[in-house]
Amino acid sequence: MVERLPDLIAALNALAFVFLFLGWRAIKAKQIERHRAMMLSAVACSSLFLVAYLSRWALTGHHAFTGEGLIRTVYLTILFSHMVLAVVVVPLVLRSLFLGWRDDRVAHKRIGRVTLPIWAYVSVTGVIVYWMLNYL
Repeated sequence: MVERLPDLIAALNALAFVFLFLGWRAIKAKQIERHRAMMLSAVACSSLFLVAYLSRWALTGHHAFTGEGLIRTVYLTILFSHMVLAVVVVPLVLRSLFLGWRDDRVAHKRIGRVTLPIWAYVSVTGVIVYWMLNYL
């Protein structure tokens, strides 16, 4: 079971991105309820990701990238940006959720324009880091 956690982690990141994209499309089409459902689904996926990631880390510890040279530099650059932005995005997501729940559409839209691209980047780079760590 533990050996399948990396696959689950990557799938949850990818699914979060899909829900983010669908939520963005829904709000562009002024489909408020669909937007809400997609964004809450993205939050659920990202939350499950965090539980799975922390579980894997607690059970198996650190996993080092074995690549060398330029690919190692690329990996570490992606990983570092992913980690920094993953920390940054948490309060942004929480604030976006709060503003959406309060139906403060002006403030929600303002913070959403910042939150969405960061969250999408974190989701996509999470999958890239998984792929590089496990298949390069």
